[in-house]
Amino acid sequence: MIYLYITAGVAAFIALCALFVWFNNSCLKVTRVKRKIEGAPKLKIVHLSDLHGKRFGRGNVRLISRVLRERPDLIAVTGDIIHLYTQKNICVAAEAVSALKEIAPVLYVSGNHEMRNKGYRGFRKILIEAGATVLDDTVTAACGITVAGLNAASLRNDKIQKITPDVSPKILLAHEPQFFEKYVGAGYDLVLCGHAHGGQWRIPFTGIGLYAPGQGKFPKYTAGVHIKDGRAMVISRGLGNSEFPLRLFNRPEIVVIEIN
Repeated sequence: MIYLYITAGVAAFIALCALFVWFNNSCLKVTRVKRKIEGAPKLKIVHLSDLHGKRFGRGNVRLISRVLRERPDLIAVTGDIIHLYTQKNICVAAEAVSALKEIAPVLYVSGNHEMRNKGYRGFRKILIEAGATVLDDTVTAACGITVAGLNAASLRNDKIQKITPDVSPKILLAHEPQFFEKYVGAGYDLVLCGHAHGGQWRIPFTGIGLYAPGQGKFPKYTAGVHIKDGRAMVISRGLGNSEFPLRLFNRPEIVVIEIN
């Protein structure tokens, strides 16, 4: 009898652990940010990042329905929509973009995972055909505001100065957040980034993440709003996982930014 109680207790503990892991990695969280930008129109942006080929339900229905509920003016995707250049990843990315563009214009910029795949040029074409505006080192006008996108391969050099328009206000989509000072120096009023995955494991009630690529242990830029010289960077904790397959105290995030 004692053996049965022990077995049932172990089984219940394993089930609770599995539920906890599922909740942390598959239950979407919406984070809301409000920013005032002088000269900008009233605008709602849904910011998505680091999908890494993950599906939230069949056809990503849970993700799409949550975005639809927000009724955004723009949808910004800041890279790593795929993990590896596989048919599954390509299909997930294309179906997500195709569904999202029915809600609002989709502006996309590449991440490091796209750049390390030799097939990116072909994948970029697939995203465009699915309905995304790909902003790799280019600028566009959208909803009354200027939006620039910095290719992930250009982040570690001074190409940002070459693509930055001499207008105001302006928003930058860039994958990696650790270059915040460069973004501020280029004069962007708002920068949207991802890449850090919220530090992957976050220490509860502290806002501290344990590790981020490009920043190492206990990174500075993992999530939330960062301000410098009156300019803001909003970091998405992302949606999926890459080499490290597990999030803890760090649910997949949809960021909703309301301007003015």
